[in-house]
Amino acid sequence: MTATAVLTARALLLDMDGTLVNSDASVERVWRRWAERNGLDGDEVMKVVHGRQGYASMALLLPDRPMEQNHADNARMLAEETSDTEGVVEIPGASAFLASLDGLPHALVTSADVALSTARMAAAGLEQPAVRVTAESVGASKPDPEGFLKGAAELGVAPADCVVFEDSGAGIAAGRAAGMRVVGIGPRAGFHDPDVVVRDLTRVRVERGADGTILLHITDAGHTG
Repeated sequence: MTATAVLTARALLLDMDGTLVNSDASVERVWRRWAERNGLDGDEVMKVVHGRQGYASMALLLPDRPMEQNHADNARMLAEETSDTEGVVEIPGASAFLASLDGLPHALVTSADVALSTARMAAAGLEQPAVRVTAESVGASKPDPEGFLKGAAELGVAPADCVVFEDSGAGIAAGRAAGMRVVGIGPRAGFHDPDVVVRDLTRVRVERGADGTILLHITDAGHTG
């Protein structure tokens, strides 16, 4: 069903790829090359990689391979992805959405490292949030909740008062494990039971509450949970 939903929060935690930035073309190119090099089916690989750090995806896809090799491969993949920004654009509404958060508590929580997140946000013409939790900041990849919990802690907001914006199954699971509500963005999100799901960020309007709260007016919201 579709409806208009209003969520109240004290902070927002924002994934990058698939949520603020459409990097699917770059991700597909790099990961399909990796799949070919490792004798794997590219379509099956693409079902796994969204939302996770590369080494974590590799561990799922090649469970018998030493983790040191996954980490080494991941470093090479990050370099490839950072240099490949062709076709990287903003998710519709992302720029206006970020501008509406000026002065409100929010953070980027991404499985990308600093170099990759900087390159992709710049390629999409988006401003970086002041608070960023990147791959270097955590010891565990999504779906582990560590990144979102760190983001909440840096903003000084209780997890229950945060709303996560995510597109992937791993990211939505991480947000839920952190005890947060989740707004799903885009076609992938609806398969993973976020609290509400919308096509893109043009469907989200931010209102500043008098008591410092953030009111999220979400139109055409599909309720999945």
